[in-house]
Amino acid sequence: MRFRDRRQAGRKLAERLCEPPRGERLGHPVVLALPRGGAPVADEIAQALRAPLDVLVARRIGAPFNPELGVGALAGDDPPLYDERALALLDLTPAQLAPRAREERTELRRHEQLYRRGRPPAETRDRTVIVVDDGLATGVTARAALRSVRRREPARVILAVPVCSPEAAAAVRPETDDLVFLDQPDPFQAVGLWYEDFAQVRDEEVIDVVRASLAPR
Repeated sequence: MRFRDRRQAGRKLAERLCEPPRGERLGHPVVLALPRGGAPVADEIAQALRAPLDVLVARRIGAPFNPELGVGALAGDDPPLYDERALALLDLTPAQLAPRAREERTELRRHEQLYRRGRPPAETRDRTVIVVDDGLATGVTARAALRSVRRREPARVILAVPVCSPEAAAAVRPETDDLVFLDQPDPFQAVGLWYEDFAQVRDEEVIDVVRASLAPR
């Protein structure tokens, strides 16, 4: 399955979330977008569910020789979460990645301030929380995000993505009460291959999505 763009994927994912019996158990959920790519997907879901939307900033920790190759991730105040299998294959240690992790922690704080503009995080305690991204390749960033959400004592945590790899699905399932996806291609290769339009989402777009979500749904 290929999606036209992130917003079309979000609308289809909202339909899947609303299907019984899952939809009957959602109650009054909170939608958390993993920016930047998850923001337009999450916006469509939040609109369909008439739910509040917020961002959950998580940062990938890339390999020293290839920053795009995620071997770990950060979210909230939690310590870095590393993909132990990837570290072993690449002969890397957390100590070697500590400088990169500190850089990403600084960027995480900067982006939280940029997107929220001083607003506190959405209230999630005792509520169903739907964490949304545009796809999962390795799942390490989503795992860090889900662990961060758990510390905020939600009633349930759902991870919703349009497309994911089988390996990522297996990695994130223990971290969530429900994993919702539309397609799980194998071989997977990359998230962007499953979109006709996978243009980079700009910070300004995330800010607009968060601002618009403050208006009555």
